[in-house]
Amino acid sequence: MEATAADVLALVPLAAPLSLACVAALAHGEPGARPRRVLRAARLAAVVSLASAALAIVLVAASGPLQSPVLGIGGLGLSLRLDALSTAMLALVAFLGAVVLEYGRGYLDGDRAQGRFVGLLALTVAAVMLLVLSANLLQLAVMWPLTSLALHRLLLFYPERPGAVLAARKKFVVARIGDVALLVAVVLLIQAFGTADLGVLLERVRAALDANAIPPGVPTAAGLLVATAALKSAQFPTHGWLAEVMETPTPVSALLHAGILNGGPFLIVRLAPVVLSSPGALHAMVVIGGFTALFASVVMITQPTVKGTFAYSSAAHMGFMLLLCGLGSYTIAIAHLIAHSCYKAHAFLSSGSAVEVLRASRVPGPKPAPRGPAIVAALVAATGTVLAVGTLVGVAVLDGPVLLGVAAMLAVGLAHLLAQGLAEGSSGYVATRVAAAVAATALAFFALEIGAVHVLDGVVPAVALRDPVTLVLMTLVIAAFGATAVLQLLLPTLGTSPRLAAAWVHVRNGFYANALFDRFVGAPRVVTHSSLVKEVP
Repeated sequence: MEATAADVLALVPLAAPLSLACVAALAHGEPGARPRRVLRAARLAAVVSLASAALAIVLVAASGPLQSPVLGIGGLGLSLRLDALSTAMLALVAFLGAVVLEYGRGYLDGDRAQGRFVGLLALTVAAVMLLVLSANLLQLAVMWPLTSLALHRLLLFYPERPGAVLAARKKFVVARIGDVALLVAVVLLIQAFGTADLGVLLERVRAALDANAIPPGVPTAAGLLVATAALKSAQFPTHGWLAEVMETPTPVSALLHAGILNGGPFLIVRLAPVVLSSPGALHAMVVIGGFTALFASVVMITQPTVKGTFAYSSAAHMGFMLLLCGLGSYTIAIAHLIAHSCYKAHAFLSSGSAVEVLRASRVPGPKPAPRGPAIVAALVAATGTVLAVGTLVGVAVLDGPVLLGVAAMLAVGLAHLLAQGLAEGSSGYVATRVAAAVAATALAFFALEIGAVHVLDGVVPAVALRDPVTLVLMTLVIAAFGATAVLQLLLPTLGTSPRLAAAWVHVRNGFYANALFDRFVGAPRVVTHSSLVKEVP
C-alpha cells in the first residue's frame, strides 16, 4: 500500500528524537564540566521536541490517525504511528524532557561528568519518544529494552556508590525479565495475526473479539503483556529497586518517576484489545495493581525521607493505573497518568525545598485527629460531592458498575482529606477550605475524564466490564481502600504501645518483601556503619 502525503508528514515528529540523539553524540566528544556546545544543543533539542509534539497534535487533529512509511528494508525498520494516544504521550515526554534537561543545566553545573550526564538524559528521552511513537511491534520490542538500558547508565552515574550499584543491579534483572516477556508476547501476536504492523494488528484483534474467535496463544500473550507492564511499573513484589535508586541525580529520579514508569500503563492501553481477549489478564491487573496501590500507600506514610515517600507514592499510583486498566477504564488511566507525571516531576524537582516548606507550614501543638462521627460525616459528604459534581457535569456515575467503582474510590480518597478538616479542634476556616478543595478535586477528576474520553474516542476501547469476578474484585478493592483510609485517619489516636511501635517498624521496611527479592536476584547486602560502606557477599 502506497503511502499518502499525509502519512509521509507523520515522519515530521521524528525530528524530536533525532535532535536529542544529536545531543547525545555531541556529549560523547564533550563529556566534561560546562560543555557549552552540549548545553546549547540540549536547549535547542528541547525546543525542537516541543515544536514537533505541537505539530503532531495539529496533524492528528486535521487528518486523523496517521502512520508513516517504514524506514528500513523488507518491511522491517522504523515507523511512527500518530494518533490521540501517541501524540498525547509525545507531548508529555517532550515537556518533561525539556524541563528535566533545563533543570539539569544548573543541577550538575561544574560536575566533571556534566556533558556525559546531559547526553545520557537526552538519549533516554529520545528512546522513550520512539517507544510511544512505535507503529510496529518489532520497534516496540526494540525500544522497550533500549529505554531501560539508557536509564541503567543514568542509575550508575555515580558507580562508586554501593547503594546505587545494588539498586541498578536489581532494576537490571527485573527489566530483563520484562524484556523477555514482551519479546515472547510479540512473537505470539505476530504468529497469531500474521503482521507486526500495529494498526493492522489491532484491527484484526478487534475483529477476532467481535467474532469470539481468539487465536491460540493470544491469551498467553495478554498475560505476558500484563507481566511486562507490572515489572516496568515497579509492582509488588519487584518494587524494592524503586525506593533504592535515590542516589542517582534528582533529574534522573524525576524522569524515571514521571516518565519511564509510565511505560507499563501505556503498553496496556496501546495493546488494550489484546489484553481484553483474556479475562484472566484483566483480573490479574486488578489484583496486582490494587494490592500494590494499597501496600505502597501504607508503607509510604512510614518513610523517613522525602524521596523514599515519593518512591512508594509512585508505585502506588502505577498500581492504581493498572487497576483502572484491569477494570477497563483506559481513558481514566491515561488522564491519571498525565496528571501524575506532571505532579511527580514537580515534586522531585522541588524536593530540595520540601523540608523548608514543611517547616514553614507546620502548625505548633498537637494536630486534631478525626474520630468516628467525623469520619462517617466525611464519607457521606464526599460521596454526595462526587455524585453531585458528576451529575452537574453530565457524567452518569450510577449507570455503570466500573465508573461507579472508580467514583467510590475517589470518594474514599476525598473523605480521607475531608475528615481531617472536620476533626475536632479544626477551625471553621480550615473546614471550609478543605471542603472547597474536595469539591475542586472532584470537578478536576470528572473534567479530566470527560476530556480524555473526547480526545481518545476511537483510539482507546470503551468497554463496560460486568463479569462477576470483576465486580467481586472491584468490591474488595473499594472495601480495602476504605479500610486503609480509616486506619490512616485513626493512626494518631492509637497511642504508642510497644506492639504498635513494632508493627510500625515492619511497615516501614515494607514487610521485608524487598529483602526476599534481594535473595531471589542474588543481590549483595550493603552494610553501613557510620562512615564505613562496604559490600558483603
